Amino acid sequence: MKIALIGYGEVGQIFARELLAGGAGEVRTYDILFADPARSEKHRVVALRDGIALCMSAAEAGAGADVVISAVTADRVQEVAGEAAKWLKSGQFFLDVNSAAPNTKAQAAKIVAASGAHYVEGAVMAPVPGPGIKVQILGGGPQAQELAPKLNALGMNITPVASEYGRASAMKLCRSIMIKGIEALIVDCAKAAKEWNVEAEVFGSLDASYPSIDWRKLSVDMAGRVRQHGVRRGAEMREAAAMVADLGMMNELELAVAAAQERGAGKAGL
Repeated sequence: MKIALIGYGEVGQIFARELLAGGAGEVRTYDILFADPARSEKHRVVALRDGIALCMSAAEAGAGADVVISAVTADRVQEVAGEAAKWLKSGQFFLDVNSAAPNTKAQAAKIVAASGAHYVEGAVMAPVPGPGIKVQILGGGPQAQELAPKLNALGMNITPVASEYGRASAMKLCRSIMIKGIEALIVDCAKAAKEWNVEAEVFGSLDASYPSIDWRKLSVDMAGRVRQHGVRRGAEMREAAAMVADLGMMNELELAVAAAQERGAGKAGL
């Protein structure tokens, strides 16, 4: 099986390396950073080490691939789908693992379908570093049942959950509202408690209310996650905000969590 990765960031690098190790015949990748040799030098070193072929366009990476995996950022889902639709061929699979709103995935599916390729929605349910390609992914769309065993044979963990588009992403983003929201709350809680020198009292009270959770440790762990992944998680929460708005609900909470995640990662201006 030939695999193409569109997006060679942290997730793309893990997927590429482990899919090749799992038995893929060839893995090629393209990233927008490849146009800048200085910014992509680290990517090139990793690709050379792992045996991944770097391509200078998405079309080059996807040519002849059995499966094209889109692992970019949530705000570029439709843009990448539109570009891919220009070169995708009938029978190819396009697996979109980006954390986008259900309606965004449904629109991307329509765009890709015009090429004759099979769009499969993928909702990644946990951080990829650690489990790697064994991370739980929920699959959606008419061809999810067909694609899942092909990629699971290479080590992936895709569970088809719906034949329609959007449902898998709804499961992902509804969960994200809770998880990313807790991260944002606990970071602010811990920071304020430290400033007032009341950490012992605050964490002691939380431990008494929820004895199964080590709140002090959780505050440290979650602060680290936000620092490292806050920009990406902020983008994910903006997609959650779009999902909530599409339902006719107020989305101020989701937008506030998005801003808090980005602020925690040190994104300028927030």
